[in-house]
Amino acid sequence: MSLYAVNGLSARIGDKVIVDDVSFTVEAGQCVALVGASGSGKSQTCLAPFGLSPAIPSGSARLDGVELIGADPDVVRTIRGRDVGFVFQHPLTALTPHLTIGAQLAESWARGGAAAPSRADMIAALGRVGLDAPEDRLDQFPHRLSGGQRQRALIAMAVAHRPKLLIADEPTSALDASLRAEIMALLDTLRREQGMALLLVSHDLAAVADHADTVVMLRDGRVAESGPAVDILATPRSDYGRALVAATPKLSDPPPDLPETGAPLLAATAIDVSFARPGWRKGRVQAVSDANLSIAEGEALALVGGSGSGKSTLARAIARIGPIDAGSVTWRSEPLPERKRMTASHRRLIQPVFQDPVASLDPQWRVSHIIAEPLKHLRPDLAEWGRAGTVKQLLQEVDLPADFADRFPRELSGGQAQRVAIARALAVEPEMLLLDEATSALDVLVAGRVLDLLEKLQNERDLALLFITHDLAVARRLCHRIAVMDAGAIVEEGPAQQIIAAPAHPVTQKLVAAS
Repeated sequence: MSLYAVNGLSARIGDKVIVDDVSFTVEAGQCVALVGASGSGKSQTCLAPFGLSPAIPSGSARLDGVELIGADPDVVRTIRGRDVGFVFQHPLTALTPHLTIGAQLAESWARGGAAAPSRADMIAALGRVGLDAPEDRLDQFPHRLSGGQRQRALIAMAVAHRPKLLIADEPTSALDASLRAEIMALLDTLRREQGMALLLVSHDLAAVADHADTVVMLRDGRVAESGPAVDILATPRSDYGRALVAATPKLSDPPPDLPETGAPLLAATAIDVSFARPGWRKGRVQAVSDANLSIAEGEALALVGGSGSGKSTLARAIARIGPIDAGSVTWRSEPLPERKRMTASHRRLIQPVFQDPVASLDPQWRVSHIIAEPLKHLRPDLAEWGRAGTVKQLLQEVDLPADFADRFPRELSGGQAQRVAIARALAVEPEMLLLDEATSALDVLVAGRVLDLLEKLQNERDLALLFITHDLAVARRLCHRIAVMDAGAIVEEGPAQQIIAAPAHPVTQKLVAAS
């Protein structure tokens, strides 16, 4: 008997079928990967049988012989808490914002009925998933961690109670290449040592090929093809499968044709950022140290490095949306005011697009209100009818239908939500976009289309881009130069082709080797 057996699973929301006649099995110690484009039904296939989705499931899903479909909700809740671990796609929304990492880890530990863990046990658990300074992290709240750090903390919580089945929905999407490999190796070790089954959702086809035993490829809620991972990803049988494999960026791809750059635009010099240590500890943690970078008109600069290396902290300090201890930032050779002294005209210059497209959009607002919000604050001269016209134009510019203006964020796929976030950033006609892992949470097909969109906008609007990413292949496709960060410092910087072809610093060499 298979540990987890799905047979003829379907799921619908209202009259819309989300999953249609999906079947697969997962044995103890085995990894089965669900792959496919955004909106193909991967997450709903994982979540609906366990009552974690608004979709109504039908068919059969048995965990260790117990039928989940149609079971009493209390039975499903007990099984879900005792026998299953979940790693969700968006760690910021999956973690409780007002509880420390340590409190949430202790809560997860208790699900398996074990005694309360000691502080040393929890430090070891965080260290095992590669979280740096685990003792400090225990006392921090989720907003103090980087995207990759939050994801690793979530993995530690998911396996703390030693579940029979781990469902991991994009568990490495926020991690750099070397850490992706480490986390997947960790999941391999856990499932082999504990006999834990792993149901993996991923758009990282290279990781799937290396670690999954079986691949189930979904398209529009149905199985397009399935079979051994090595065979399916090496020689996909369907046009859809071939398109997925071809869309994955590679360092061996031909050099991109990038637009010419103009005069100096932004210069940051000797940037320092530190944070107070959490809890009872005294002193401060140095997050960024003596960092320097510059960006010209129409230039794209990639800020690359491991999770927690200081990429987002440096970018936020430069854009005046985060703290800064020391250093200077100039815009066209004129000093950029401190954060509290930024005027509307200054705020307009640099607009952010954040890592988690769903979490960055107000769930209670329609798309039209989300896109128009910066216009109210930074373009008060525009009347309401003018804002409505701008919203319609922006939706067209980011390749979304006009009727999307009436949708809520929950009605958008990840790629659609990121396009809305880009439209919002473009609303006040900025001269530079700060893109914080703007494609890391998207599947390869959707990420490729978002990169196409950014390339088009860069050419048409002559936009400068500060592109934070952990993916060197993505950075190479879009960016003129790459700056590599490690432990809060920029350790290497230069033309993208040069950095990738001849990396000088060990950190860069490790990133290139893992890509």
